[in-house]
Order: sequence, then structure tokens, then C-alpha cells
Amino acid sequence: MTEIGSLTTEASNPRTTTLDSMPIAELLRTMNAADAGVASVVAQAIPQIAQAVELIVAARRRGGRLIYLGAGTSGRLGVLDAAECPPTFGTAPGEVLGIIAGGPQALLRAVEGAEDDPVLAAADLSAIALTSDDVVVGLAASGRTPYVIGALRYGRSIGAATVAISCNRNAQASSCADVGIEIDTGPEVLTGSTRLKAGTAQKMVCNMLSTAAMVRSGKVYRNLMVDVQPTNAKLVDRARRIVAEATGTDSATAAALLDAADGQVKTAIVMRLAGVDVSAARALLYEADGRVRDAVQH
Repeated sequence: MTEIGSLTTEASNPRTTTLDSMPIAELLRTMNAADAGVASVVAQAIPQIAQAVELIVAARRRGGRLIYLGAGTSGRLGVLDAAECPPTFGTAPGEVLGIIAGGPQALLRAVEGAEDDPVLAAADLSAIALTSDDVVVGLAASGRTPYVIGALRYGRSIGAATVAISCNRNAQASSCADVGIEIDTGPEVLTGSTRLKAGTAQKMVCNMLSTAAMVRSGKVYRNLMVDVQPTNAKLVDRARRIVAEATGTDSATAAALLDAADGQVKTAIVMRLAGVDVSAARALLYEADGRVRDAVQH
């Protein structure tokens, strides 16, 4: 296993050796300059990110789940992405899961030693009845976190697809996964604080994985969140605006369509664009596997 001290994410940044004496504005400019390069480094991994999206889409088609897993900051980022899928894409709570070493309490306070236990990861995946239909995405900035390595190996042992997201080259996690995504973010402004550039990179990759997979799963029409769940005033307003934009109607008409469709944005859109009633719209969507574009081109 690679020694921690040899990882680029643990190296000292020669540009920030006077961080503690910088004026605040200079300190912030230095951080901002470091962050500015993250997107271009993520771009270099797009071929691997695309492979991971294909695995997730294939898993969803066979009824499998997307499962993020990690420790510390990496684990929190995975849980965050999982938590945002239901309101954004209308997924059921069990379709995208986030697991963090040490359990839910680790979201708010570090659980010492949890990340060093590969057996714990296998137990956590067993507890959610991981199957060969699922995809396990292990997040580890270092690329060597034992908890994540244990999860990837357990996933492979039962035939689940596996993806590793690391922020170091030649990461051990990559060798344990079907797809290894390596984002070389380099030394942090604050030495070893991987909640900074490494965390930003991992967040970007999670955004790409879930968004692209949901687009390919029919959760998006044009660039609109047509499976959004209007569960509060803001989302009701958003749903109306989505229907209005997708169909070229005014707000009042969009609201009436949504009412007739029991708040289902996709159904409302298909009703208008296909010129059918609610039952026919639902049938068209069923035949089109939930894809609005296909449903209205029947």
C-alpha cells in the first residue's frame, strides 16, 4: 500500500508556505487560484467518468442501485449527492444511497478509526443487501482508505459493478474497481486538507455521475427536471415553470395541467404536447419508459 506521506494530496504546497502570515484578501485569492484549476483536472478524467455513468445507467435498467461510500469528507459528499437525488430527479429513497464510515453520526462528527476498517465496509454493504445488480462508488481522496478498499473488494466479490474516485495517480482503489477515476488535484493550500481541492473535485464528479445517469434514465426533458417532486411552495412554483417552458404555455395553463396530472410534471407535459388526456399521457410515458421526448413523438 502506498505510504500516506508520499501522496500528492499530502504534499506541502510551495506556494502557500506563508499562508499563516498572508493578509486575508491575499489568502483568499491564493485559495481561489488553486480552486480555479480543479475543473480542468476533472476534465482529463471524462473518459473514465463516462464509463462509470454507463455502469450506473445499466444498473438502473436492471433495477440496481447507485451506492456511494466513503469516509470523512469523501463519505459526506457521497451522502450529499444521494440525498439530493429524490427531490431533483424524483427517485425513490432506495434508488441512490450514501454510506459513510461510522454511520450517520459521522456526518456531523468524526468517528475515529472507522475509515481504517475494511471489514466494517463489507458489513455496511451487507446490511443494505448489496447485490450484483448494484453499483458501488467508493470515494477516497487518498485512494487508499481501507474502508473504501474493503467496500470495493466486497462489491466485486458478489458481482456488483465498482467505481473508485481518488485524487491521486496510481491509486490502490483504482485497482480494486471496474472503473478508476483519478483526479490529480495536487497539494492542498492547507497541507493535507483534502476537504479543499480534492473535495471540490469529488463533488464535481458526483454531480456528473448522478446528473448524466439520470438524464440517460429519462429523468430530464430538454434541460428540465421533469421528475421534480413539488413537495413545497418553491418546488410547486418550479414545476409550473417547467411545464410552462416545456409546452410554451402560460403559468395559469401550466398550473391547470399539473392539477389534472396530480402534480406529475411529465404527465402534464405529455398531455399538452401530445394533445391527450391524463390516462393516455400516462400510457404513452409507460410505453416510452418514462422518456418525455419519446412519449410525445409516438
